[in-house]
Amino acid sequence: MDLQLRITHYYHSGFSVEADDLLFVFDYWRGEKQELHGRLQIMPEQLSKYRHVYVFISHEHIDHLDPVVFTWKDSASVTYIVSSDMPVGTRGKRMAPGDTLELEPQVSVTAFDSTDLGVSFLLNIQGKKIFHAGDLNFWHWRDESSLKEIEEAEMEFIRAVKPISKESVDIAFFPVDPRQGTMFEAGANYFILQVKPRLLIPMHYFHKTEIILEYARTASSRTTEVLAMPGIGDSILVQFDQSGFMNISFPRDEKNDSEEMEETLEVISEDNPFSESDLPLSQLVDKNDADSDGADPLP
Repeated sequence: MDLQLRITHYYHSGFSVEADDLLFVFDYWRGEKQELHGRLQIMPEQLSKYRHVYVFISHEHIDHLDPVVFTWKDSASVTYIVSSDMPVGTRGKRMAPGDTLELEPQVSVTAFDSTDLGVSFLLNIQGKKIFHAGDLNFWHWRDESSLKEIEEAEMEFIRAVKPISKESVDIAFFPVDPRQGTMFEAGANYFILQVKPRLLIPMHYFHKTEIILEYARTASSRTTEVLAMPGIGDSILVQFDQSGFMNISFPRDEKNDSEEMEETLEVISEDNPFSESDLPLSQLVDKNDADSDGADPLP
């Protein structure tokens, strides 16, 4: 049976994965300055259309946990799945590294270790595996740490990745944080080499879109496609057929088709060097939207 997933990036490390009448939300955060606004954030009334919503919280850092998620239970059937080291009283099913929970028939989640607080999650939907790293990364801080500190961080990261490398990961959300300075992409590169996810989507880049776009352009390999989703609210459709083939497409928002048509006409009428381009006009318009709507990077 074919499986179609709709993946939406909200902000920072926040993603949702929609599978039929189920919604899985990872590390949702609206931003320090409430960068998510209007239709770009998850509204409670949107959740009511799903049979069930699963909310994953990898750890307690504010950029991975927005308290608003706990209000969603008033509008939909919601299960919270949190790391075992969350503060006492935090709502949710607690998971430590190595734990597995059966969520639905043919749907389960396994927790793996992190190199920071909390855990990382491997969601299994009908045999297709989606990994959310949380704050698992090679946090080497090479430009300011001692050689010993860098070596210790490297060994901790290698140890944490080893059990994940035994899994056949289809989609991975993984940090690529430019605040690390030199070799900021070292963790993601090692993860690609060892785990070989079929698709890797960078996250945790504090909205430095130009850096993440360049990383996606250069980091893809024979085994892994790297795809940046730099815009707030960006979505993709990932479809698996019965043979296991994975197809990626970009959905349109039907509610805004008329607005997009007006914008497209403007692009056509402008005297600009892209008027003869063979790129889809929708991509040109989307790029203009992303440039105009993008929030200032967080410090």
